[in-house]
Parts: sequence; structure tokens; C-alpha cells
Amino acid sequence: MKRFFITIIFIATSPYYTWATGLKSLEEFVKMTNTGKADFTQVVTSPAKDGQALRVKTSSGTFEFARPNRFRFDYVKPFVQTIVADGQTLWLYDVDLNQVTARKQAALLGSTPAALIASAADVKALQADFVLADAPNKDGLEWVTATPKAKDGQLQAVRVGFKVSVGAESGVVLQVLEILDSFGQRSVLSFDGFQTNPALPASAFEFKAPAGVDVIQQ
Repeated sequence: MKRFFITIIFIATSPYYTWATGLKSLEEFVKMTNTGKADFTQVVTSPAKDGQALRVKTSSGTFEFARPNRFRFDYVKPFVQTIVADGQTLWLYDVDLNQVTARKQAALLGSTPAALIASAADVKALQADFVLADAPNKDGLEWVTATPKAKDGQLQAVRVGFKVSVGAESGVVLQVLEILDSFGQRSVLSFDGFQTNPALPASAFEFKAPAGVDVIQQ
């Protein structure tokens, strides 16, 4: 169960709405949101097997990022885990296993959901790894679909939903990231209380393995 959640991490009448498609919202979000912070709930649904019912697992925690290459997921429930990208290394800390896995970040993030919402410097960088397209508006959100260009990966498709506000507090806010992998498993991350461009200390994206923890370099 724990590894399952971790591998997932690795998507009107106002004049504004005349152009606020999902793709335009993604462009605006990447361009204007340099840092972000939110609570999240993640629901993972696995396909039914051998006549069994769908398997649904839920977790929650906090999320922070600083563009172009730093982010942090702190899972709090139902178990404690930490995922930190510090710009060079992607750290995965499993408290129950007393284990840290360290991987070179550059080789991992290009065609992942994290690249869509937190890592990429601009949309052009995303288009090197994804085919981006508008999706129909749904649930009051603007949606964009990202399909990986690489055909041999575990990621099948990603959808990202943005809330577009107008008026004095106009802007594009990340609301939902939907991930479908090649095994038919669907992960939906819903973000709550998203803060746009908060001041985040550099220490938020630093990681040091606790004493006595097994560190695996990959």
C-alpha cells in the first residue's frame, strides 16, 4: 500500500472565459505560479480482479513546490512518508520501513505528473515530454490532458483541473490532478486551500536522512 502511493508520484460570461481553456490555464499557471502550497487528499482506485470489487485507498497530507525543480509531498494519513525533490535528488522516506531511497532527479521527472504541476519551467519544456490538449470543462474547472510521448512508461495519461477566478482576485489555481497508469490504476489528488506564490524557505526542500535510517542510492 505504501509503495503504491509513492510510485504514483513519480496531472462563463466574463471576457476572461473567451480564452480560458484548459491549455491556456496550464500556461497561465506555469507562467505565474512560481511557488505553491496546499493540503491534498489522494484517492487511488485499482481495477477489480477475479470478480472482486474495486479497491480504493485514500491518503492525505501537504504539498509544496518552488519552480522549476523543487517540490515536497508530506503524507500524514494513513501513514507517514515524505517525498522531496531538492533540484538534484529525489528522496523517498518511508518512516515505517526506516528506509530512504535516493534517485537522481533529472532522470526521473521529465514525463511525470510532478513535472506538470511543479517542476517544469515553462509549457515548452512540458511539450518535450507530453502531448497537451484541452479537455471539456467539468465541475466548474478548466481541464487539460497530458499524454506522455514515451510509449514504454508506466504513465498512460494525466488530467489537470484548474479553477479560474476573475475580478480583483483573478488567477488560476490548481484544484485536481488525475493520473491513469498503464495498469488501469487511477489516482486523483484534490488540492485544498491552495496558496499562490507563498514565501517558502529553501529549507523546505532540503532533506537529510535521519540517523539510523537505511539509505538506498539508485
